[in-house]
Amino acid sequence: METKEILQKVQSGELSVEEAQQLFRRQPFEEMGYAKLDTHRKIRSGFAEVIFCSGKADEHLLQIFGRLYEQDQEVFGTRATKDQYELIKSRYPMADYDPVSRIIKIEKSGKERRGRIAVCSAGTADIPVAEEAAQTAEYFGTKVERIYDVGVSGLHRLLSQLDTIQQANCIVAVAGMEGALASVLGGLVDKPVIAVPTSVGYGASMHGLSALLTMINSCANGIAVVNIDNGYGAGYMAAQINRLAV
Repeated sequence: METKEILQKVQSGELSVEEAQQLFRRQPFEEMGYAKLDTHRKIRSGFAEVIFCSGKADEHLLQIFGRLYEQDQEVFGTRATKDQYELIKSRYPMADYDPVSRIIKIEKSGKERRGRIAVCSAGTADIPVAEEAAQTAEYFGTKVERIYDVGVSGLHRLLSQLDTIQQANCIVAVAGMEGALASVLGGLVDKPVIAVPTSVGYGASMHGLSALLTMINSCANGIAVVNIDNGYGAGYMAAQINRLAV
């Protein structure tokens, strides 16, 4: 709950001064022993804390998920396994899971999504990372246009979607192999392009390193690059840019 909302509820009588005081005491973080939940993050940055699920112990994941849900009545986790989803769902049956992006979440219904970003993938094998980016941006209140399988091996596919892409406030370009999609888009739009190299490719792609180096060395302007397979980071940054635009 944001500071302004707490104060409004005290003013309206929904919360007592003592209850508000207890909520403020939980800021700027909540100590859980094995974790320190950044409950103040949404106030500082406008974006609530997200759970990176991979590698977390079951009990830790359950408790962190629950505390964040209590805080905002919604929660978002990345890189979750099917087993982790089943664990969460046993306690929070309203939780949703997407096996493609590996995102698990509880999201408020009727959430307004403003502005527009375009998430473009070079191939269908890049869609898991592209979906992580798209769903992250949507969770943070951004309208997303998905434009998939428009890699440079068939440039006419990309050009057929150019009008839609150019209307976006920001473009996320997700590509493996040689990672050329970001450079092509950078030369066609007047908006920021966030390049996401993926680990898709044959041996010499070096698990995404080849695409990463191509994107970093692009001669096109206005391109920023996130880490290999980091769809979440790209979706977050795109949501920030979109908020500035609207």
